[in-house]
Amino acid sequence: MTNSGQHRSWTLNVSSWPATAALAVAIVLAPAAVAPPAARAQTYTVIHNFTGGIDGADPQAGLAMDRAGNFYGTTNGGGAKDLGAVFKLKYHGSAWVLSTLYSFGEVEFDGADPQGRVSIAADGTLYGTTITGESNVGTVFHLIPGAAAPKSALAAWNETILHKFSEQGIDGQEPQGDLLFDQSGNIYGTTFFGGGHGNGVIYELTPSSGSWTENVLYAARNNGDGMEARGGVISDAAGNLYGVFGYGGPDGRGAVYELSPSGSGWTEQTVYGFTGGTDGEFPFGGLIMDSAGNLYGTTSSSGSGGGGTVFELTPTNGAWTFNLLYSFSGENYDGPLDKLVMDAASNLYGTTSGEGAFGYGSVFKLTPSNGGWTYSSLHDFSGGSDGRYPVCSLVLDASGNLYGTASAGGQYDSGTVWEVTP
Repeated sequence: MTNSGQHRSWTLNVSSWPATAALAVAIVLAPAAVAPPAARAQTYTVIHNFTGGIDGADPQAGLAMDRAGNFYGTTNGGGAKDLGAVFKLKYHGSAWVLSTLYSFGEVEFDGADPQGRVSIAADGTLYGTTITGESNVGTVFHLIPGAAAPKSALAAWNETILHKFSEQGIDGQEPQGDLLFDQSGNIYGTTFFGGGHGNGVIYELTPSSGSWTENVLYAARNNGDGMEARGGVISDAAGNLYGVFGYGGPDGRGAVYELSPSGSGWTEQTVYGFTGGTDGEFPFGGLIMDSAGNLYGTTSSSGSGGGGTVFELTPTNGAWTFNLLYSFSGENYDGPLDKLVMDAASNLYGTTSGEGAFGYGSVFKLTPSNGGWTYSSLHDFSGGSDGRYPVCSLVLDASGNLYGTASAGGQYDSGTVWEVTP
């Protein structure tokens, strides 16, 4: 790929988070122009129980919200072929109505098992990834409404595959995490595995004459840099990309990296390597950035409480300072598995996959206070009708309500979509 090294500009598909932020992170959506319906009386409300049938099962990612307040998401299972589905939730009358937009497996070799969020383009179409496909290594897909789709709850959308990751894996394997778009319409993402060293890649997809070309921007080596690129990437105003390696790094416990455009390629450097001590280990969820350029993220394990951490990385004179914001109590991998969301008051919100009062996960809030951070549990999952094991990031609407998914539990033990009113 040719790259002049000049600054790039980046945009969100729909809106940015928070409203004052200068960077762009695909589908981390803030208050939209039209708010969804007002919150109900309960603090926690299940708005959909997945049945394990055509509507899907086992959602492994969070939601995307459009300007009308509709939600879009993916399920890892269920759908017509039990290979996963893409769905839409729209508030109609006094209830949320789910439409299955696409079931994977309807067309041969279209991909299966989506484990990332969909991204909403400016034209309302959807982009996303599956971790398996024709060669069982994943796809990047695009969904477009049918030209004359009826106003039906089950009206199907049409799928186009933008890229199939090859069986040889040099271009990457098993993509997951949010997709990032730049002003030119190029797409950036990450894969768990593959690449020249088998440890995952950061890739770019470039549109040209109706097709897409993939460029591997960086292939992890696991020689101190890291392995298993997760959670997608974010960018700063200068066009640098930031993300996490779930494993590897200087101490083998995961790392935060920066990719900088340099001449005709990209230069990688480690921003921070986790030690597995009080700072935590195994960051799986990706990053967010505030308007001052500070990075925020999570680890799934360790920390002083054993159940993962929330951290901040602050840039100062070309270096980065690590700040521990909070440590969760629990076991390894009980902590957050996806990225945070920040509101206009700089409060942070997220989920833990385990932990909580019942050990089935939680929704939490961190509030900046007197130079520190105050933790609040907004909901502790019981493992029953409310769901269990949320592995998602959150969406925050204009009224301050939070929306997410639980990967299991609910009425049919196939997961839930829920709302929390702080």
